[in-house]
Amino acid sequence: QVQLVESGGGLVQAGGSLRLSCAASGTRFSLNVMCWYRQAPGKQRDLVATITSGGSTNYADSVKGRFTISRDNARKTVYLQMNSLKPDDTAVYYCYGLLTTRSYWGQGTQVTVSS
Repeated sequence: QVQLVESGGGLVQAGGSLRLSCAASGTRFSLNVMCWYRQAPGKQRDLVATITSGGSTNYADSVKGRFTISRDNARKTVYLQMNSLKPDDTAVYYCYGLLTTRSYWGQGTQVTVSS
């Protein structure tokens, strides 16, 4: 059973940085596509960033130039470096992974940005 475990969330002041990690276990293979989503209270879950197994990336307009997604296939881990954080970035951040046709979610990690 594939499991995704996020870490690295916390409380930070506006303008600060955090790095989230998501480690996959229960599989010998790297997940094909890995993403970060976020969900603020009372809002829908939105896609933040995507990275393919080959390293191609894509970002939501709201985080372009501030967030960087990367992955370490050997460690089966994906990262989200978040810089210049804003209060609007406050949300629970979820890791998502796709392995062939099956998808997996992490449990989420809270990121709170104070003004």
